[in-house]
Amino acid sequence: MRVTPTAIADVFILEPRVFGDARGFFLESYNAQVFAAATGLQLHFVQDNHSRSQRHVLRGMHFQTENPQGKLVRVVSGAVFDAVVDIRRDSPSYGRWVGVELSVENQRQLWIPPGLAHGFLVLSEHADFLYKTTAYYHPASERCLAWNDPTVAIDWPLGGDQPLVSDKDAKGLPLERL
Repeated sequence: MRVTPTAIADVFILEPRVFGDARGFFLESYNAQVFAAATGLQLHFVQDNHSRSQRHVLRGMHFQTENPQGKLVRVVSGAVFDAVVDIRRDSPSYGRWVGVELSVENQRQLWIPPGLAHGFLVLSEHADFLYKTTAYYHPASERCLAWNDPTVAIDWPLGGDQPLVSDKDAKGLPLERL
């Protein structure tokens, strides 16, 4: 597994070894020992989630105030632009964002530590997005950073199109009000 750090501390792009031939491919999507050796993190995942979305759907920027979730995310069908915003007030990268394309072709994964806001935009006709979490979903503490907050200024690859967002995500708060 190749690990690439990002501009936000503890956010990593992970590229598993892919073994392919004319028949298809094989990869190990998660191995606790390999992950720990590559990142220095010992994690305990408690929940796996799967979402399917169509082109131009933007989900996010989600986080939980209580029981914050670390997330290991990947795409098994299609492609997304995945974005993470550091909302930890004591962090040197507070208010900064990183984005990476995750797709079935590149097989990249992204590790997002607890305490960050996360979202993605579907780039393909549809995308199946999987994520492992280190804490259970806690609806009472779920919050949403505005996906289009001008102070954060995520450079979403919208190509002039308007994203499809849920009512909840459309009501996301600006960073200054979190």
